[in-house]
Amino acid sequence: MIQEHLKALKGLAPLPVRLMIGYGFFAHGIAKAARGPEHFVSIIQALGIPFGEPMAWFTIGLELICGAMMIAGFLVPLIALPMLAILAVAIVTVHAQFGFSSIKLLDVTSSGPRFGPPGMETDLLYIAGIAALVLGGPGPFAVDNWLRRQFLRARRSRS
Repeated sequence: MIQEHLKALKGLAPLPVRLMIGYGFFAHGIAKAARGPEHFVSIIQALGIPFGEPMAWFTIGLELICGAMMIAGFLVPLIALPMLAILAVAIVTVHAQFGFSSIKLLDVTSSGPRFGPPGMETDLLYIAGIAALVLGGPGPFAVDNWLRRQFLRARRSRS
């Protein structure tokens, strides 16, 4: 009985992964835009990334657009490429130097916990989630599934 219920729920597995990845990217884009894109431009320039201003705007735009598209499950294999590129640049330019762990509790003070710089763990989790969605499909309630059904329906009606 439990096995039957688990089997029925198995198809939902990609949904929380897709929603979390999409929300994460979208939230990061919103945060960069809300803080002031010029702040992110200065970060990009400090990292030595060429074409600082256009790359900063391009990254913010990709995070917003790809995040929203991931939430919707729209063109997931296509948007995976720019998302993976953003993560790879973040790993190489920022996180790899701090190791693996994203949570480094340094101490707890009267004002709360104090953490050290984040490693690449979270970026690698995003990469694993994106890979799973590309390889296994976007899961239920995805625009990609609706488009596939429409394509198959149109193809059947032509034959």
